[in-house]
Amino acid sequence: MADNTDNTDNTDNADNKDGGRRVAVVTGGSGAIGGAIAARLAEDHTVVALDRDGDVAVDLADQAQVRQAAQEVLSRHGRVDVLVHAAAMVAFEAIEEFDLELWRQVQAVNVESALLLTQAFTPGMRQRRFGRLVFVVSNTFWRPAGGHQIAYVASKGALIGMARALAVGLGGDGVAAMAVAPGLTRTPATSVVPAEEFQDVAAHQALARPLTSDDAAAVVAMLVRDDAAALTGQTLMADGGLVLS
Repeated sequence: MADNTDNTDNTDNADNKDGGRRVAVVTGGSGAIGGAIAARLAEDHTVVALDRDGDVAVDLADQAQVRQAAQEVLSRHGRVDVLVHAAAMVAFEAIEEFDLELWRQVQAVNVESALLLTQAFTPGMRQRRFGRLVFVVSNTFWRPAGGHQIAYVASKGALIGMARALAVGLGGDGVAAMAVAPGLTRTPATSVVPAEEFQDVAAHQALARPLTSDDAAAVVAMLVRDDAAALTGQTLMADGGLVLS
């Protein structure tokens, strides 16, 4: 991690309450991939996990709670330099039967909370002329397993589009926006996936081994560094080479 006293980020500002460390918010920071990201970033950031069991407890489907959580983080820490949106709601139903309220809940957690947190944290990032927005998406956007994933895949596609638009809209102020797309990774959320499917996916990856949460965390950690500023508006595949784009 580059020295936080360089010209990209004045850590002597009065809003820094963390001894010169940048502050990173990780949604879903109590989960598998989010937890791995939080642990990696904690090496040189003050990390705040946002989820039901996080440092700031919040229902990411509730707009009012998300706004309140954002203000609580700013009140405690005075700033946010990095936002990693790793939380995701997974809901599968047949195309013809997908309930509209369930659809809206998936989009609220996966997409709308990312927008609300971005709106809360980017003014400070722009003022300090440094910021990183990283959205954890999925390679299922390119290779969906079936129509039952429609709400989940649509939400990840929305985040990819948001990252592209935010990169253009915020780049002039030193804020980069990226998406990271893990492949099939063994987590509690994928416990319903048969072992044979994991084996089949690994066999078709260029890197023929199961993926871990640390694979995605390593990419995120690289993206929040000062010297990764030129990486913006892109989606990096952390899926072992299953999808070659």
